[in-house]
Amino acid sequence: MATSPASPPRTPVAPPRVLTVAGSDSGGGAGIQADLKAMLALGVHGMSVITAVTAQNSLGVNGAWELPAEAVRAQFRSVVDDIGVQAVKTGMLASAELVDTVAGLLVDVSAPVVVDPVGVSKHGDALLATEALDTVRTRLLPVATVATPNLDEVAQLTGVEVAAERDLRRAADAILEFGPRWALIKGGHLEGDAVDLLTDGTEEHWLRAARHDNRHTHGTGCTLAGAIASYLALGADVPRAVTAAKEYVTGAIAAGFPLGRGIGPVDHGWRWR
Repeated sequence: MATSPASPPRTPVAPPRVLTVAGSDSGGGAGIQADLKAMLALGVHGMSVITAVTAQNSLGVNGAWELPAEAVRAQFRSVVDDIGVQAVKTGMLASAELVDTVAGLLVDVSAPVVVDPVGVSKHGDALLATEALDTVRTRLLPVATVATPNLDEVAQLTGVEVAAERDLRRAADAILEFGPRWALIKGGHLEGDAVDLLTDGTEEHWLRAARHDNRHTHGTGCTLAGAIASYLALGADVPRAVTAAKEYVTGAIAAGFPLGRGIGPVDHGWRWR
């Protein structure tokens, strides 16, 4: 009996590539580790530029050491010049020098950039020097496709205090004045449903999700920003990328699990379990 000729071997195709520029979380719940887990879960190839090393666990940050600007620049150029990127996400940048360095590198990147202006950890530990805030405003936010501040970061950067859902529009307007194309104001600290506002100053998208009674939410902001970058790399426009990322992180929050004696992480692999 005749047999069919063997099919030629299939040449593997690389998935979309996403670069995270952020700090390392030794507990694995936030920072670089959270970003890479989210990227894997969403089907993109994650790459990293480590800006700082933290010693942290479920109880808080016990120490943080920023890397030299030269090391950050070398990591970035090594990845971008050879492998290329289809989206970039920034997280903990620690100092004015590192914010300025990263902003300068991003100016020449044509891929979308998601800026998570990390200022304080889930446990209340400072992750950005106070003197770096103006550099975030004037250098980093202007290169952002999407900026994703939480309410504490909005207050740090703009002085706008958000006490109710009606204040989210005012907060978004204040962030947009610094130059990002889109602002995603995360209202997760408000009472009631978890509501976020995404806007470019003209178009508005109100994103709502039920609030889950789960204290294990370490890494929420990092995971959301990493997911947005992943969906942008997969070809979604900003509203669709943010909507899909919100759905993903809501599921991760619902599945967050206890770890150690404090606040456990969200579950980046919840869709697999």
